[in-house]
Amino acid sequence: MNAPIGAGNVGAMVSSAAVLSDVHGVLPALEAVLGEPDVSAAERIVLTGDIAAGPQPREVLDLLTSLGARVTWVRGNADRELVQLARGGDTEIPDPIAPWAAAQLRPEHVELLDSLPLTATLDVDGLGRVLFCHAVPEDDEAVVLVDSRMERWAEVHAALDEEVTTVVCGHTHMPFTRLAHGRLVVNPGSVGMPYGRPGAHWALLGPGVALRRTVLDLDAACARVAAESAYPDASQWADYFLRARAGDAEALEAFGPRDGR
Repeated sequence: MNAPIGAGNVGAMVSSAAVLSDVHGVLPALEAVLGEPDVSAAERIVLTGDIAAGPQPREVLDLLTSLGARVTWVRGNADRELVQLARGGDTEIPDPIAPWAAAQLRPEHVELLDSLPLTATLDVDGLGRVLFCHAVPEDDEAVVLVDSRMERWAEVHAALDEEVTTVVCGHTHMPFTRLAHGRLVVNPGSVGMPYGRPGAHWALLGPGVALRRTVLDLDAACARVAAESAYPDASQWADYFLRARAGDAEALEAFGPRDGR
């Protein structure tokens, strides 16, 4: 019988962790969040997946790897799919930026993304055992939302160790916190592709949970992406995603059927 998810292999207690999800290869947004005093002071930075699939994949990966062991990495579905594309495979990603981004990666980037775990677990001061994943603990593509049914939460968390008191996910690009069967669930939102409102969204853990948003100079950020990325449609991509032209209601309507409702 497999051990419950989140049991064992837990690092030492950390006093604070800044959680960054769904960076999606947007360097100006990542730099802005890393420049936040609370992120600079956090003992650990946790990346909950979909790190590089965007207009500046190499630059984002190079910056994050330069931070060394302070960073805990978790794989997202887009990270897995970039590896498949970079190695000559195919995926069902509809966004044309994914094949382009995969072609930009150096071999060490591909190896890094391929090595990432599906989950990571830390003991965080004030919160206890925290499990980090991209979507749900056993699947990097499944969808859960702030208003998912309690039965859905029981289903996706069925394999969790009882000592896991908090689950941190990403994937849907919309921040929320909620209780589900006594566990706190946190989604920090997206650093690089926010849905609902612009800004680089992230979360600070320890001793509580704070959902945070770093306000960007959107004109400057979009101009940088357009100027620094070789992606042919970088200007249009940045305008749509950095300005959060995809609304939260639109995103919830699109994601809703995928949580089984």
